[in-house]
Amino acid sequence: MDTILVVNAGSSSVKFQIFAVEGEGRLQRQLKGQMDGIGSRPRMRASGSDGAPLADRAYPIEAVVDVPAAMAVAGSWLRDELNINPVAVGHRVVHGGPDHASPVLIDPAIVSRLERYAPLAPLHQPHNLAPIKSLLANFPTMPQVACFDTAFHRDHDPLADHYAIPHQLYAEGVRRYGFHGLSYEYVAKRLPQVAPEVAAGRVIVAHLGSGASMCAMRAGRSVESTMGFTALDGLAMGTRPGQIDPGVVLYLLTEKGMSAPKVQDFLYRDCGLKGLSGVSNDMRELEASADPHAAFAIDYFVYRIGLNAGMLAAAMAGLDGFVFTAGIGENSNSIRARICERLAWLGIMIDPVENARHATRISRSDSRIPVYVMPTDEELMIARHTLTLLTNQSSPNSRRERMS
Repeated sequence: MDTILVVNAGSSSVKFQIFAVEGEGRLQRQLKGQMDGIGSRPRMRASGSDGAPLADRAYPIEAVVDVPAAMAVAGSWLRDELNINPVAVGHRVVHGGPDHASPVLIDPAIVSRLERYAPLAPLHQPHNLAPIKSLLANFPTMPQVACFDTAFHRDHDPLADHYAIPHQLYAEGVRRYGFHGLSYEYVAKRLPQVAPEVAAGRVIVAHLGSGASMCAMRAGRSVESTMGFTALDGLAMGTRPGQIDPGVVLYLLTEKGMSAPKVQDFLYRDCGLKGLSGVSNDMRELEASADPHAAFAIDYFVYRIGLNAGMLAAAMAGLDGFVFTAGIGENSNSIRARICERLAWLGIMIDPVENARHATRISRSDSRIPVYVMPTDEELMIARHTLTLLTNQSSPNSRRERMS
């Protein structure tokens, strides 16, 4: 049976999943795994489709010093012990820039182009590309597909895409992109089955996790996002500040004497919930903490989500539904309840019982705006895109540049 490997690589971990290709193009998840502690305390864990453990192994540091080494170890385990030899590999790539409005088959020229966007997503892009380059070097004939977190938002109206800066900078790619697109795309495709009453309408989707953003969707298409040029913008996140006056960055450079690399590291790693609380970037730890700064960080997170919900509703001239997804959105009933309380002015009324049991619909029957909880599945979207390109490799790489 043909299988597809899906890879989501970070700085110190590589997540991977295997999907079997069944009849009529159906995909069945066979296993999911992760190599953590790369370069420090490497450990690989994997489980089958039923959740049963398949592997839990520690490795010496020198055996897994970087992402390519982690890919080699995981790949050997899949081939040698499970007899899995994927026919293709799909990758999550955070930034596709202005060129890519859909997934693409990877070649060296594509990789070179995508490397240019590393400064726009320094926590993600270099690590997303590392396994791609490793596989190109070691398995050059293996089809690889890049799936972009920016692609879902590439049909925005020019008014939503532009900053109020000279047009030449926009032409060079300085524009609002939006991220978490694979998550939003999955939700958009699931909505007709889960919530057909709102799927064709105006919906806000809140992807709330360590990275957090919100998307305004009309009839399943993105019309506005809280994130912009980079993944720093919008909501406060685990370690990123979200919306911030550019003057703060200038102040850090000129008055605090910080170098540009230091400012970048500060904004990506030391702000957000971590910076506000001084306790943790993990919402679970903040909710369990008695520290007043932790409580303030949660208050801020909820407050900013409320503000941005108003902005997104205005972008669509109304609202028909609201969806929570991702780690916090799917699992924290207390955060969902507090956000819904802030959105009562929109006509949202939460059902405490349904919310506590993490039901699919958590709003009351008389709520003017229905509210849903939908688990996201970015890996399945990547597998679907990979299979689509595999079955139609004659399709040209999408390098669509929208005119404005």
